Amino acid sequence: MVMKTARFLAKVLLFLFGLSLLLVIAFKWLPVPVTATMLMDDNGITKDWESLDNIDPNLVAAVIASEDSKFCEHAGFDTEAIEEAIRENAEGGRQRGASTISQQTAKNVFLWQGGGYFRKGLEAYFTFWIEAVWGKRRIMEVYLNVAETGVGTYGAEAGARRYFGKSAASLSADEASRMAVALPSPKTRSVKNPRGWLARYGNTIEARMRVVKGDGLDSCVYD
Repeated sequence: MVMKTARFLAKVLLFLFGLSLLLVIAFKWLPVPVTATMLMDDNGITKDWESLDNIDPNLVAAVIASEDSKFCEHAGFDTEAIEEAIRENAEGGRQRGASTISQQTAKNVFLWQGGGYFRKGLEAYFTFWIEAVWGKRRIMEVYLNVAETGVGTYGAEAGARRYFGKSAASLSADEASRMAVALPSPKTRSVKNPRGWLARYGNTIEARMRVVKGDGLDSCVYD
């Protein structure tokens, strides 16, 4: 009985492993049709998949400046940021995250929102595989198409049309920075009329974008 159970569990694990790799390989080429976050959104889904060629480089620079300045350097995990977050969280105060764009993409595409060690473990698993199979350009392309950019709004194109009435292909540096600073909390952070800290942070991100472009921190996306 024990051996039968063990063999059954081994087959289930092997099946899940194969299915996960099949999805990773498929999404290297195919648009991601829907995510768990989208399906659980009570506000409906507005999205429009666009090739990275049709997304302004300003937005790529903005999300790197805002979310993951070492995107082109790491292999999916920013170990320095993780160590710093662990240290700061242990000291108390505001909890800090250290997720890279790769990790966020893995979570958005294959998993669900929320924490927990089990989900974080799966996130690490999928992050490893998308880095190995997709590469940086595809990771950025998928991230900018599945990230929540507003209430019931997903992806750069839908977000650009919602906030600015224009395509994501022609975002200014100011517009891109405002979209980027809202990404961690798109339901509560204003993109059209940011005020106070949010407006100042947008200006900071716009300044960092010049560093991203000048130092080639987005080079892995366009090489």
